[in-house]
Amino acid sequence: MKVILLKDVKKVGKKDQTVEVSDGYAINFLLPNKLAVQVTKKSLEVLDNQKQVILDNETKAKEIALQIAKQLEAITVKIPMKCGKDGKLFGNVSLKKVEEELASVHHLTIDKRKFVDKSPINSLGFFKLSIELYKGVIGIVNVHVIEEGK
Repeated sequence: MKVILLKDVKKVGKKDQTVEVSDGYAINFLLPNKLAVQVTKKSLEVLDNQKQVILDNETKAKEIALQIAKQLEAITVKIPMKCGKDGKLFGNVSLKKVEEELASVHHLTIDKRKFVDKSPINSLGFFKLSIELYKGVIGIVNVHVIEEGK
């Protein structure tokens, strides 16, 4: 019997895959447990519609990520920090601080886990941080660490 899997099934196949299984296995296990549906014209249409919706959502998400990446190119995040005589900071500029500054000043909400460069900044100056906004879409934000009070 041909079935479309609704969930991943060990040693049978992955979700949304059409597989051939024995009649007994399908009737007694897969169908009652709602792990699969029998292949019909209607079920194939539903599967195609679901795949199209997923593809459309991914396309929209990628477009939004590209727009955010363009916005990030024009932004320079200024972060004032206390420092000593040699320009060495008291503490570090964490990714959380950069995330908060982007949200409060530039109204961009970006999760700190999306930053590719995980190391904290510990000196004054200009830095470029990479952010993976979506699969294959990398945005770069400019960070300027300045001395507090200047």
